[in-house]
Amino acid sequence: MVEEEGFQRYLAHVILWIGIAIVAFPVYLAIVASTQDNAVIANGQMSLLPGGHFLETYYQTLFVGTSGSTREPVLNMMLNSLIMALLIAVGKIAISIISAYAIVYFRFPFRMAIFWTIFITLMLPVEVRIYPTYKIVADLHLLDSYAGLSLPLIASATATLLFRQFFMTVPDELLEASRIDGAGPFRFFWDTLLPLSRTNMAALFVILFILGWNQYLWPLLITTRDDMQTIQVGIRKMITTTDALTEWPVVMATALLAMLPPVFVVVVMQKLFVRGLVETEK
Repeated sequence: MVEEEGFQRYLAHVILWIGIAIVAFPVYLAIVASTQDNAVIANGQMSLLPGGHFLETYYQTLFVGTSGSTREPVLNMMLNSLIMALLIAVGKIAISIISAYAIVYFRFPFRMAIFWTIFITLMLPVEVRIYPTYKIVADLHLLDSYAGLSLPLIASATATLLFRQFFMTVPDELLEASRIDGAGPFRFFWDTLLPLSRTNMAALFVILFILGWNQYLWPLLITTRDDMQTIQVGIRKMITTTDALTEWPVVMATALLAMLPPVFVVVVMQKLFVRGLVETEK
């Protein structure tokens, strides 16, 4: 029996390591390709060992950019993506938690109708909303701006639903105790609900930050200047479809750099993220 359990544990570890190798191998190839000479990669002669162009490639990627496509350093693209992702994540959480608080704790006409109207927006595909949204942003002269990148994506029916469901599990005794202490609606929200929602906000922040960081279609539509494009758009522009030779080391280095901020956010907020997804006690 002990030998059988030991074999099963060994088999499970082998399967896990195989899965890790499958996931990590493309990342390793990207690291290797970012250190190789572009001509070697174009000729299909890339080695599986790192080359000697690491510093040269990453300096060009971060501070110079490609010569024929983006003409913009990746560091600036990453800054644009970072600002956009932070504005989207923080804005979605702020609007959603306030709207969920109003729906759960205030009694006003058509309260549930408003909630279901918000919920129904989840069923609208992006393609249905993309043209009127672009028209509004263009009329407000928000093209090529951080406001144009983030404001149209700042509302979230999903986050509103999650906060509403969480607030409905908060015991009514907390609200009654706050009223006895003389706390008004704002103080109850600030002193009681926000601390209780900390792990939920952390979990949503991780998800929404990655969602904002990976946006491609909307930034592609509203950015026309190279200095306002995000890193996702920049990667696509680097992969040329003309007769020009794609600078594959720079493309691979850019792809690796694009992974770093989401990975950093997940690693830093991992404990709060997991607690926000599985915690049930209030």
